[in-house]
Amino acid sequence: MAARFAIPRTLRWLCCALLLAGVMLGGLHADWDFSLISRRAAALYGPLGEGQQRIDAWQRLLATQKQVGEAEKLNVVNQFFNKQMRYEEDIDLWREVDYWETPIQGLWKGAGDCEDYAIAKYFSLRHLGVSSDKLRITYVKALRQNRAHMVLTYYSTPEATPLVLDSLINEIKPASQRTDLLPVYSFNAEGLYIPGAKGNKKVGDTKRLSRWQDVLKKMQAEGFPVETTN
Repeated sequence: MAARFAIPRTLRWLCCALLLAGVMLGGLHADWDFSLISRRAAALYGPLGEGQQRIDAWQRLLATQKQVGEAEKLNVVNQFFNKQMRYEEDIDLWREVDYWETPIQGLWKGAGDCEDYAIAKYFSLRHLGVSSDKLRITYVKALRQNRAHMVLTYYSTPEATPLVLDSLINEIKPASQRTDLLPVYSFNAEGLYIPGAKGNKKVGDTKRLSRWQDVLKKMQAEGFPVETTN
């Protein structure tokens, strides 16, 4: 993610970004009809071209990895999106300063920036059966690049040191080994969190609408089912 990304401003609108407390997209028991999804995507975006091959590969991954252990799921999903997508700034790819892609849009373009990798990995792992309380989309400062960045983190238990799934490197490492990343805040289906001396502190639920709702709406338009968890 580019240095232009302003963390304080983003934290404000992220607090109202997620509909996850009330609506979950692509839950564990919802089937994904990729034939429908591909047709809807083509109608929305035009010919998918080579993107169709990437979408087909994603479908195969999700179909074949449901029975493997969570460590293998993390590795396969992380490697898949790091390989299938190249990094490109939103302003160049979408002509917008900050645009959040759906996984389908990322695979159609074959590109995205850091939040797009994290979002795609999040939905993939949720669909493969990893519970939301183990996953957090995490905003960090990438110290070497001196820029804001987004990763997906995985907690095997609530008190465990999280593993970091990153678009910058392919290897999944514990956060304790990623001294180049400074966590700022994170979110998942349960709410918004900030780091603290005794671990992550939940600072509230996210009930109002913003960019995350836009992602959910776009995925619904693409043919993904919606599950309500109220």
